[in-house]
Amino acid sequence: MLDKKKKDKLIDKFKTHDNDTGSPEVQVAILSAEITELTEHLKEHRKDFSSRRGLIRKVNQRRKLLRYLEKTDVKSFENIVKKLKIKIARREVLNEEPTEEELKQLEEKES
Repeated sequence: MLDKKKKDKLIDKFKTHDNDTGSPEVQVAILSAEITELTEHLKEHRKDFSSRRGLIRKVNQRRKLLRYLEKTDVKSFENIVKKLKIKIARREVLNEEPTEEELKQLEEKES
């Protein structure tokens, strides 16, 4: 659990406007810090399954927020991923035509 000082620092760093406490950027930053703390806790206490469940819940919540942010504001999504050093598995964009290079690579693989 984050203490008030750490949480306030994260809010100040990632807020989008003066009174911002709940934007997706801030929520992702707070969840990332909590995930880091829980991960460190679980390295020491391997059999703490209730904390492990909480960690999985936080990771899923962060993933949902990042997915929402990617759909609504791509620049903000990319900025927060860079700042927090989050690894994202890129999903293929649907309804997008493949480029000539991609078509050539597919043909080479099939050959």
